Amino acid sequence: MCLIAFAWKPDADYRLVVAANRDEFHARPTAPLGWWDDDPEVAAGRDLQAGGSWMGCARGGRFAALTNFREMQQTPVGAPSRGELVANFLRGNMTPEQFMHGIDGKAYAGFSLLLSDGDSLWFGSNRPKPHAHAVEAGVYALSNGELDSGWPKVERARARLEGLLAGGSVKHDALLALMHHTQPGSDAHLPDTGVGTQTERFLSPMFITGDAYGTRASTALTWTADGDMRITERRFDADGVAVGEDSLAL
Repeated sequence: MCLIAFAWKPDADYRLVVAANRDEFHARPTAPLGWWDDDPEVAAGRDLQAGGSWMGCARGGRFAALTNFREMQQTPVGAPSRGELVANFLRGNMTPEQFMHGIDGKAYAGFSLLLSDGDSLWFGSNRPKPHAHAVEAGVYALSNGELDSGWPKVERARARLEGLLAGGSVKHDALLALMHHTQPGSDAHLPDTGVGTQTERFLSPMFITGDAYGTRASTALTWTADGDMRITERRFDADGVAVGEDSLAL
């Protein structure tokens, strides 16, 4: 998952509203959103290469989402999959705070993680060093850097979600459409993460299209104050054309 716009307790009707894009190599094997055969309480897409997930929820009221932290340093030898953090939280019963403080951040490649049990929402990351905190009510966005960084795609995603909420619409089609924005950021405002200007430019849109790498899925999630949760995933090919969609209610 490479871009997440989310609102925690934006009003009296909703606990959480999420619109997100997963950017990945098109060749990486992936299972679409669905109930997991080995844990039917979990609803999520699945990385078939490492077994974890980038975003999902679970019956009883649990949510988790992960982005990788863009960095040039090498992944630690023998590092566990970052996607297992999402899977392990969804399968467990720890509070977000307990789970965050139990992570050995030094064992993993760079990540940022969002966790909620409905009572609280926590953000945690192991870059530049392990840290975690409860998220206050508000609207935020996260990509492959710091929470609410000044990256063009982050600022654009947060502003678009704020506008949608102000208009009173949290329908899933609107949340998914919000994320299908292909305009790149201006060179003057691109981050410098060590990958070079050409790659920064390629990665700068909210929705990325590319032959080998790009936005493979957009996800919308709504969680009402009454506890009803719904998640929708729309999948895309390398040209950015929708090729499938699933929606589940918890």
